[in-house]
Amino acid sequence: MPLALLALTISAFAIGTTEFVIVGLVPAIAQQLSVSLPSAGLLVSIYALGVAIGAPVLTALTGRLPRKQLLIGLMVLFTIGNLIAWQAPGYNTLIIARLLTGLAHGVFFSIGSTIATSLVPKEKGATAIAIMFGGLTVALVTGVPLGTFIGQHFGWRETFLVVSLIGVIALISSIILVPSDIPTREPASLRSQLQVITHPRLLLIYAVTALGYGGVFTAFTFLTPMMQDLAGFSASDVSIILLGYGVSVAIGNIWGGKLADKHGAASALKFIFAVLSALLLVFQFTVSHHYAALVTVLVMGIFAFGNVPGLQVYVVQKAAEYTPDAVDVASGLNIAAFNIGIALGSIIGGQTVATLGLAQTPWIGAVIVALALVLIIWSGRLDRNVSRAPAALCSEG
Repeated sequence: MPLALLALTISAFAIGTTEFVIVGLVPAIAQQLSVSLPSAGLLVSIYALGVAIGAPVLTALTGRLPRKQLLIGLMVLFTIGNLIAWQAPGYNTLIIARLLTGLAHGVFFSIGSTIATSLVPKEKGATAIAIMFGGLTVALVTGVPLGTFIGQHFGWRETFLVVSLIGVIALISSIILVPSDIPTREPASLRSQLQVITHPRLLLIYAVTALGYGGVFTAFTFLTPMMQDLAGFSASDVSIILLGYGVSVAIGNIWGGKLADKHGAASALKFIFAVLSALLLVFQFTVSHHYAALVTVLVMGIFAFGNVPGLQVYVVQKAAEYTPDAVDVASGLNIAAFNIGIALGSIIGGQTVATLGLAQTPWIGAVIVALALVLIIWSGRLDRNVSRAPAALCSEG
């Protein structure tokens, strides 16, 4: 594998760390900036909205720019955003910083797959993408708990400073290792893009993605204060718990992909969403019990992100079937749907904390995931109806 993939992986690690580390810093930010927990949780939503805008909109606008220059520009923007967060004098400046880094995130993962596959022979394209996205997994396993530890012991600002330094390393790696002659793809036509965002079958999958992820983040956004205030763990314990959660997520990603390959994306997603909704309901009752809460969180991590491979494969399959000229656009919009779900989930979670209390977020999340389950069951039935129609025509013939 070419060394240029290392630059992409380091970039993905930095971006994944800054996206999710905020979950471990919510109580500290709320206390130091004198804002409520829901307001601090809104920083998750702002970042996710930046990704949702960046993935489809900015990717389309930058479609003709040279890939290496665009990659370098994104890492500059990412580093600046984190430096602003480090020096943010108040809450509003921190919101701007999160939005900027979210915009960089959205475009990076939209073009990263294209860059990764251009670096290797065609038959190794999937492996190259997996290596790049491995940076996200490593971020959840090591970057997030380490960033949380730094924030709890040295201050949340220092966490963003460290992420900025990682961004500088990724920037230098991109300048040195990524070749300048990466081909640009011809952007999909406006008509093809409109087909993607208006096709009912694809919209149904985007709704599943948004609800499935939204339900998780209704509770996950406030996982740190729940584990501290309700389950009785110390701040240093939470760093270790987040490490364990990251390991669960890594296991879930691999397992979820194999489950989707073996049983089909729709069937795998039905199982995952059913168990995830049940686990969130269980968490509602175990969150106030020390070790029971810990076990529930670790098991929940496997299912919380185990749906990602299935959802991405499913949308690509349906896009190839219904909008074959804009599969990349459909895939990018699913990334946007993930982040719209994160934004909505953290907002709903914040409102739940403000009105009903911290302890009520798990069951609200369970209801939202249950809605995703209903929609994926519906989508699976539509798939079966479509597959039966050609068979019926053949038998009549």
